[in-house]
Parts: sequence; C-alpha cells; structure tokens
Amino acid sequence: MEPAFWHRKWADNQIGFHQAQANPYLQRYWPALGLAAGSRVLVPLCGKSLDLVWLAGQGYRVRGVELSRRAVEDFFHEQGLQAQVSQHGAFEVWRSGEVELWCGDFFTLRVEDVADCAGLYDRAALIALPPEMRADYMRLLSQLMPSGGGLLVTLDYQQELLAGPPFSVTDEEVRRGFAGWQVGEVEAVDVIGESPKFLQAGVKRLVERVYRVRF
Repeated sequence: MEPAFWHRKWADNQIGFHQAQANPYLQRYWPALGLAAGSRVLVPLCGKSLDLVWLAGQGYRVRGVELSRRAVEDFFHEQGLQAQVSQHGAFEVWRSGEVELWCGDFFTLRVEDVADCAGLYDRAALIALPPEMRADYMRLLSQLMPSGGGLLVTLDYQQELLAGPPFSVTDEEVRRGFAGWQVGEVEAVDVIGESPKFLQAGVKRLVERVYRVRF
C-alpha cells in the first residue's frame, strides 16, 4: 500500500484494526518464548497498539515502527506519557520509559537499527500488506533480525471475496517467506462468527493463526 493510504486511514480514524485491549494471543504465548527481561522487542507497523504497553509492563524494552505520525502522537497522548523526540537517520524517534516509537518507513530500516532486538511481535503488519510487499517485508525481516524469537499472527480466508487490508496470508506463504527461520503454529482459530464484515462478504471461514518463530 502507498503511504498516503495509511495516512488517510489515520486522518479519517478508520482504524478498525486497533484493538481496545492487549491481544490475548500475545498474553497467552509470549511468556513461553523465554526472552530475558530487559530484551528489546521489535513491533513493526505498530500503530498505537496497547500490546506495546503490555510488553513494556512485562519488563521488555519496546521498539515500535510506525509510518503515521498521528498514530505515534495518539499513543503517547492516550497513555498519558511525555515523549522525548529525536532524529535517528530517516526516523523521528519518540521515547518514554521502556517504549520508543520510530516514526517512518519500516522498509528503510537498517541492520544496525535492530541489532539490539532479540524479540519480534507482529499482529497486524504482515496482514496489512499486499502480496508483493509481504514478500519484501519477510525478506527484509529475515535479513535484519539477529538471533531471538517472537510471535506472528495472521488471517487466512477467501481473498477473492473481500479486498484487503487485512489481507489473507496462507500457512504456505508464511513458511516460504520465513524459510530460514523455525516457524511453528501454536494455535489456529476460526473467528468468522466474530467478524460481521467478513460474513457480509460471504466469507465462510476466517482463520487466525498464531506462530512461534525463532530466527
């Protein structure tokens, strides 16, 4: 998607992807990763997610990357946090406590920008991207990330019935895109009953998959 698409979504407050609480899959499966307290966790395309707050509350240092400055501003405002703002290359970096949000284009990240990240959490990044960008995203992550582990959440449905985002990502695509990683599915749930937009489009099955990854 072009940057203007996401800037418009945030400007118009069309952010149905934002969850009003920390993701239950994150709370259920993150502890089993065994990442040491104080480890840095990378959260791509993070928006103003409350998952950032949850991770920080568990003792992790959090580095979110988000294109929309509106999302970054909203996060700190809604959390009642006073941010220190600085520039790091092409990114405007907002910091408060254990959370820092890098405002800019994720695809311009360099190896040295994430060299201190031992964790990865992706609930809404991969599924926000169309096919060609997903391939680039997975390739870049595979090149960037040092040793560690994380969680990935995807959606799988009949893409021809509904235009993304969120986009359908098959299990095969995940395993092909992260071929150099250890990828293990830990849960798969059909959530079509909780998804009116998909039901109205005629989608019969909407599977949320949760993966544990090691890189």
